[in-house]
Amino acid sequence: MQLSSLCRNLMLPLLIAGSCLSQVANALPAYARQTGQACAACHVGGFGPQLTPFGQTFKIGGYTMGGGTSSFTAPVSGMIVLTHEHTSTDLPADAGPHDGPNNNSNLQEASLFLAGRLSEHIGSFAQLTTYSDTDKKFTMDNIDVRYANNATLSDHTVNYGVSVNNNPTLQDPWNTGPAWRFPYTSSALAPTPGAATLINGGLEHQVLGTTLYGLWDNHVYTEVGAYRSLSASVLDKVNVDNTAGRISGAAPYWRLAYTTTIKGQTLMAGMFGLHAALQPDRSSGPKNTYNDAGFDGAYQYAFNADNQLSLNGSYVHEHQKLDYSLANGESSRAAAHLNELNLNAAWYFQNTYGLTLGYFNTDGNRDTTTYAPNPLDGNRVGKPDSSGYIMQADWTPFAKGNPWGSTLANLRLGAQYVDYSRFNGSSSNYDGSGRNAHDNNTFYLFAWLAF
Repeated sequence: MQLSSLCRNLMLPLLIAGSCLSQVANALPAYARQTGQACAACHVGGFGPQLTPFGQTFKIGGYTMGGGTSSFTAPVSGMIVLTHEHTSTDLPADAGPHDGPNNNSNLQEASLFLAGRLSEHIGSFAQLTTYSDTDKKFTMDNIDVRYANNATLSDHTVNYGVSVNNNPTLQDPWNTGPAWRFPYTSSALAPTPGAATLINGGLEHQVLGTTLYGLWDNHVYTEVGAYRSLSASVLDKVNVDNTAGRISGAAPYWRLAYTTTIKGQTLMAGMFGLHAALQPDRSSGPKNTYNDAGFDGAYQYAFNADNQLSLNGSYVHEHQKLDYSLANGESSRAAAHLNELNLNAAWYFQNTYGLTLGYFNTDGNRDTTTYAPNPLDGNRVGKPDSSGYIMQADWTPFAKGNPWGSTLANLRLGAQYVDYSRFNGSSSNYDGSGRNAHDNNTFYLFAWLAF
């Protein structure tokens, strides 16, 4: 069967179920209801998206694992994120069309999910509808629809499957890739660094891909696939900005990882990559070509059922061949590179109280054309370099054990602080108007409700 045909066959149950969403009013946390497990079984700290080994198994299995006894089986859930943010110094302009230059509170996100088992071997994580006060519109978000099965080859067990998804690394079972790494929520209004590798959100929601994956003997994970751009008319209908342009042909993606568990300690070491040739204006002619290669690792130690330590890290090197940008005066270089390092450590006590510390660093070539000044977050020095720390404390009151009502709703309250040591190239006067990296330090409060 051709991949395009397989993709259509997997998407059909999603589209049919999505057309029935308006008939479902009493949405519940679909996965907890389906499996009969408390949220802490799948998620570190009892709240998503960071997965435990059990949660990784559930995802690799295509979201199809059963065991729940609820009489309500519709795979539907919802989510609301309420936020307040404060930056150290007011922004040069309003943070958004409906917000001021600082101290903004809003409904950052409201979503509906088609999440769970659709048939014996097909399941989904589909964030179908997202609304925010920031842009006042509904958009398509993350979609991952899977076929999963298992087999025995000689003396080896193989868990295998096919994922149809719209964001490279969204389908990954570890929280090290860009789609699911810390911070799991952040301010939509505070300033953020301007430079990022393509795999770090450059294609999210603008593409559709099919990947084939397998887990051999519960140790070796392999995945290969490719992505193609959705048409401009489709993206416009689902309110997704077409920032990347169009992929020329297809963009291959690959993943290799080794994982093992030793006396309550789970370790993973892996690598991943993406290659894409982009036509930014969606026309024929010169292209920008990106080769992203990453290394990642993860460690989890469960002291007991309620107390966990987790460490996650990734490094991505991106080589850029900038034929389009050079020909159109958007770059002064024919080739460039970016490097991204992300590390974090989290401690959760009684699956209720959490502390996480993260570090991030991005650096690359100087280019005074690509990284030219602009009124809001300009770059005086012409470099992409940004770095800093993220500290988060959170409270998840309903995650310990399996309390009454835990399958009806879950809540996380948190406070997060982002401390920049460099921003868009420099620690001081990075935009030429006297704004320093520390002026963008952000204090962020959030209430994250799943129901």
